[in-house]
Amino acid sequence: MPTPPDKTEESYLKLLLDPLDKCANYKPKFGSVDSKGVSLSEFKDLYGNDPFYHWVGLDDELMYAAHKAAGGMTSVYRQLGQGCERLFRAIVKDSLGLNEEQVSWKYVIEKKDGKKAVLTLDARIDLDHIKNRPVERENVQDWLVRCANFLDYPDVKIRELRGVVFEARQGYKSADAKRQNADLQFAVNAVSHDYLPVLSVISTQVSQTVIRRYRNAKMLVITGNASTDDTVSTYAFFRKAVGFELDQFFERNTENMRKRCRAVLEKLLTPA
Repeated sequence: MPTPPDKTEESYLKLLLDPLDKCANYKPKFGSVDSKGVSLSEFKDLYGNDPFYHWVGLDDELMYAAHKAAGGMTSVYRQLGQGCERLFRAIVKDSLGLNEEQVSWKYVIEKKDGKKAVLTLDARIDLDHIKNRPVERENVQDWLVRCANFLDYPDVKIRELRGVVFEARQGYKSADAKRQNADLQFAVNAVSHDYLPVLSVISTQVSQTVIRRYRNAKMLVITGNASTDDTVSTYAFFRKAVGFELDQFFERNTENMRKRCRAVLEKLLTPA
């Protein structure tokens, strides 16, 4: 299926991969408050002037490289996640003919200090926003019904669903309770506004414990598996509901993506 005419594959790749460039220049902090991090020469001064670390040999360039790689890997996952969010949103917006306001969804929470905070989700599809695109609307509505039945929503709730809101992630292996509680809070807010809450993961790197908890809370989780079932697969969802072959997009551009990623990793794994 062709890429939407107002977007080239190159522009989609930029949305996905450009955040990774931030990782290439990552410098470890070593307790410094400087947001730019500590350079190799600064590290040598810092550890070299520490008698114990110098005696033990921790002022070695390899120690700096180890810190750089460890922190850099975390940055790679974080920035790849940012890229996936941007790509997900752009494809949904372009494929369904939505504008920025239509593809956006926000909700308000009260923090512990009593102040209000506005949280923004990664994408939204409201059936009313695509009512002039009957084929796309039918595809999304059919998908919504399948997913709601998969989650055992009552019939009356299924009839009330007006659309879907998404959190998009590159992976989700963490079982962090704070992150889970925030996601479940999003799910409650989405359902209260008659939207199906969905966590869409692009890879297969997801905690099965988290998936079970979310699905038990009536939140859909779809992942980057090869299943043709669009109630469990991110790629099947894009194919059937959005009309975009996301897996084929990645396959066509794998050489470019691997080259960009390897360049970042190589830089992270060297001291300088």
